[in-house]
Amino acid sequence: MKKLLLFTLLLLVTVYSYSQNRKISGKVIDAKSNSPLSYVTISCKKLNGKIITGAITNDKGEFAVTKLPKEKITIQFQFIGYKSIEKNIDLTTTKSNYNIGIVSLQQDNTQLNEVEIQGETSTIIQKIDRKVINVGNDLTSAGSNSFDMLQNIPSIDVDQLSGNISLRGNDNVRVLVNGKPSSLNTQQLLKQIPSNSVKSIEIITSPSAKYTPEGMSGIINIILKKNTKIGFNGTISAGIVHSKNTRPEASLNLNYKTGNINFYGSYNTSWGDYATTNILSRTDKNLIQNLDFLNNSNSHSFKIGADIELNKKSTLSLYTNQSFDKNSLLTNTNVSENNASSFNQRSLSKYNEHNQDYNIDYVYKIDDKGQNIEIELNHSTNKNPEETINNETINPTSKLYNYNNDITDTRKLWLVNVDYTKPIKDGKLEFGLEFRLQDFKNNIITDQEALIGGTPAIQPVGNTNLNYDRSIYSGYVNFNKKFNKISIQTGIRLEQFKLDALFSNTQQGNTPVKDDIFSIYPSAYITYHITDKDDLQLGYSRRVDRPSAYQITPIQEWFSPLSISRGNINIRPQFTNSVELNYTKTIKKGYISLGTFYRRTHDKIGRLLQQDNLSTDRQIISFTNYDFADSYGFESSASFKPYSWWTLRPSFEIYVQDSEGILNGRRETIKNTRIKSSLSNSFKATKKLSFQLSAIHRGKSESIQYIVDPYTMINLAARLSVLDNKGRITLRANDIFNNVNFDYSSNNPFSQTGKYVLEYDSVYLGFSYNFGSGKNKAKRRKHRDDNESQGGLF
Repeated sequence: MKKLLLFTLLLLVTVYSYSQNRKISGKVIDAKSNSPLSYVTISCKKLNGKIITGAITNDKGEFAVTKLPKEKITIQFQFIGYKSIEKNIDLTTTKSNYNIGIVSLQQDNTQLNEVEIQGETSTIIQKIDRKVINVGNDLTSAGSNSFDMLQNIPSIDVDQLSGNISLRGNDNVRVLVNGKPSSLNTQQLLKQIPSNSVKSIEIITSPSAKYTPEGMSGIINIILKKNTKIGFNGTISAGIVHSKNTRPEASLNLNYKTGNINFYGSYNTSWGDYATTNILSRTDKNLIQNLDFLNNSNSHSFKIGADIELNKKSTLSLYTNQSFDKNSLLTNTNVSENNASSFNQRSLSKYNEHNQDYNIDYVYKIDDKGQNIEIELNHSTNKNPEETINNETINPTSKLYNYNNDITDTRKLWLVNVDYTKPIKDGKLEFGLEFRLQDFKNNIITDQEALIGGTPAIQPVGNTNLNYDRSIYSGYVNFNKKFNKISIQTGIRLEQFKLDALFSNTQQGNTPVKDDIFSIYPSAYITYHITDKDDLQLGYSRRVDRPSAYQITPIQEWFSPLSISRGNINIRPQFTNSVELNYTKTIKKGYISLGTFYRRTHDKIGRLLQQDNLSTDRQIISFTNYDFADSYGFESSASFKPYSWWTLRPSFEIYVQDSEGILNGRRETIKNTRIKSSLSNSFKATKKLSFQLSAIHRGKSESIQYIVDPYTMINLAARLSVLDNKGRITLRANDIFNNVNFDYSSNNPFSQTGKYVLEYDSVYLGFSYNFGSGKNKAKRRKHRDDNESQGGLF
């Protein structure tokens, strides 16, 4: 009897499980062009409207929804710019696998102006070799620039003090905009891009062979919005940031599409002061250094471009981006010893920066299956002349600290790419060639003198001229294919690197530096699709970091009265081998992402610090190579929707790094553990009013010289939609408790403590308005960065 009851129970469980495992599959296409539509949202509902589950179409427009009950359901297809479709399906009379066939969606010409393209919070798409964060309309990023916005992105950390951006704990990262490099400094580049111009952020920790191998921790690729609506439309926005100083800003984006031509343009401007204070105290003696910085900036940038569909097979795209920044930096330095001022200097530097970018891109479609060839030409020039006047009041006649600098600084970049793509069954094969030329010229005319020892002890620093040219010739092959539940991407890149540099100084003579290196950079990525909601990924890549002109120049540079810097012409490039393992899971109301990695860097470039024999209170900073260094870490991020009006996004990252250097002739090794965690809450109070509350904690950081204390930052924001949802008023408060002040301490080469006080605590008030009309054009344009198969949305 017991066996019979057990058998009956097992039979009932089996039947019930089978009845709950129905599957619906199919394909979604554009009704007019018959092209597949990716990222279409599919929702399966009970007849009472309750959502059961859902899915999203892949890049072929295909979808599969599993674990459906054996009952009558409604399936809905939704995609921005298209009319939604609902179908009723009776799963009680069908087999376990039901193929709905091809579903055609028609463009919606009447409702496009009411569609909100982005959500209030970021979403993440996991592709085979990268994470794509669609930044949405996160309120804590509203009114900020792209540099500040990255603080809210998982795996990325922004150092507001140094201006460095780090990826997985390493600040050796390459930053691209729309897949292209710039001659501008990364911080300057990102601060010129308003956050509302950014569509998505791509985090590429194991780049494919298609990418240049520079950037040991990987690549951050910022994708800007591009309007494809037919007709004339645009967005205008203005705002003001207030902290210790007030900084207004404004932007205008315009687009006009007619026939086969799309014209677009944008203008951004910002101006105002930004103050920073540094206080340094020696603990072994009564010595204090105060530095007050005041940066005044007046920035303007504009971009104009066009996409021209020459015929059904050819597309020509071109644009230019011009930016101007007339700014100044006022630095007041005071050093006191035993409560008496021993140094008091006022330094005023004036800059007149002009950056120019030009790009031409031609794509020829060989057939309708995706076979194409692309030719791209990119050129950028950055000119940043500087005039500096230094006046010191304690010793006003000494040329050690009373001197003038007249500096010209020009950086040019030429980039030529030829890429060929050949689709194969469930994948593609890519070949490409690239030539890159970087030209850096710097000239310093100065009347400064320096304490160098010898006879006489004080001599002129001398005028300096630097010519620094790097040329890189490279070719790659990349293979991508999907085998049932497994997707692979593997490739190899060959590069010939040549360096030709000449450092000239009227006092030190000429120092040539040459290098000629051939390197091979393999990469591989494999994804196992455990289910349609679970992905496991394993990746490998080899990367390089080549010394900068600053790191190898033998000419002495001054930082402050207590520290100077000079390069090392014997520094070699450092190479990194990186392995990573990632897991992503889609849950009913969000996603979970986990990742871990290990990196080993050979010929690691590290600091060389020593006490200056000519001035015992001053330290000399330089660079050298070490055998190797290891780093590894773990990171997690997630998104949950406890209620329809509340979205919760936690993240946690921990990175362990070897840091090595030489202090006063003694080799020092530090294992630094960096922790960053964040928690973001988004609340939808009404259809028009939203709030966001976020917290970011950055743990203690330790290098061979400094220990930086932890801090926690709290941000608060609100947004109100007005004028029929075409206008938005945003109010944001950053660091409301004023905790982002960098406290640090050091025992090498001196015992000292310090603190940086920034203008990070601020309030922003802004308004934006969308105008014009038109419908979206369902047209796909090839991008250099679109070189991977995709996973799912999670």
